[in-house]
Amino acid sequence: MSTDPAMNNVTDGTPASATTSGQRDSMAWLLRQFASETPGVTHAVLLSRDGLRLLDSDVDKDWADELSAAFSGVASLAANITGPSHKKRPARQVIIERDDCLFFVQSAGRSAAFDTHPGAERGEVDTILAVIATRDADVGTVGFEMGRLVQKFAPYMLIPVRVGTGGEVR
Repeated sequence: MSTDPAMNNVTDGTPASATTSGQRDSMAWLLRQFASETPGVTHAVLLSRDGLRLLDSDVDKDWADELSAAFSGVASLAANITGPSHKKRPARQVIIERDDCLFFVQSAGRSAAFDTHPGAERGEVDTILAVIATRDADVGTVGFEMGRLVQKFAPYMLIPVRVGTGGEVR
């Protein structure tokens, strides 16, 4: 058996409702691994589209809750801006540059792993990945690794984020 929780209980045929705790554990492990191994990344939070923290990379819980509410608003704002095509479309990724850090916000798909979440509709939750990085982090590397993390989350998602040619998240 692998020591990587993401590799355990994925294809054993266990019904999804019986494995949601294991799925959350695997996703939490992947999130912590991402935050610790991606150069420049200091924190990561997986949140629901309605602004509630689902998982984090050992972030102070009060701060993670504050970040979740704020990043949900950022994602909503970005999705509701009419673009040059005169249509509202969700942003693939939002990057905010500040004097002290960089914030990255990206959709992570719809999951049933959080079926007890207060905002879950039919046991499903739309998720957002929020990442905090140092000012000198390589934006391309962080964005690329976020896309890879979202792909690793795909087995735990009912509707994973689709990745087109060239690694673009759709």
